[in-house]
Order: sequence, then structure tokens, then C-alpha cells
Amino acid sequence: MNNEMIKVRVTETGQTMDVVVYSKRPDRIEVVIGEGTHSVKCELTPTRSGLSYAGKVMGREIVYERSHDDVQTEVNARQQARANLHKRGV
Repeated sequence: MNNEMIKVRVTETGQTMDVVVYSKRPDRIEVVIGEGTHSVKCELTPTRSGLSYAGKVMGREIVYERSHDDVQTEVNARQQARANLHKRGV
């Protein structure tokens, strides 16, 4: 299985980190931070401006700097690719 990874920014420090995407929909992105028993799920929701997604994990805010429209396009492309694979019988 190939896990999708996205890069998020910790607003407090400005550091970026790669996180695993648990689920991705235009209205919400669920990510997993950490590995194994130390992993934590975080829900990212679109900001009011729609230019990024934000959420809190362990008291710290993280931001995925992609717009709602960008994520919608990614989700549609992934659904189309799955549909094409299904049609081919793979």
C-alpha cells in the first residue's frame, strides 16, 4: 500500500513536517502524525478564506497550505483514476 504524504507547517515554529493522509475530502483532511503507538490523528479543516487547511494536535496548530479548490481537484483526479482502474479490471 502506498500512503499519501503531505507537508504541513507548525505555525508556532515555522517548521515543516511530512504527515500521512488518513482520509482526504474537500471539507476535511485527516492526517496521522508520528508512528506506531505514538501516532496521533488530526483533522484539518478549510480556513475561512479557503486558501489553506488548519487543525490542532497536542495544543499546536498545523497548517496545510493548499486551497480548498486544489484539494477538490486532487480528490476528483484520484476518484477518476480509481474509476479508470476499475473499468480496466485491475
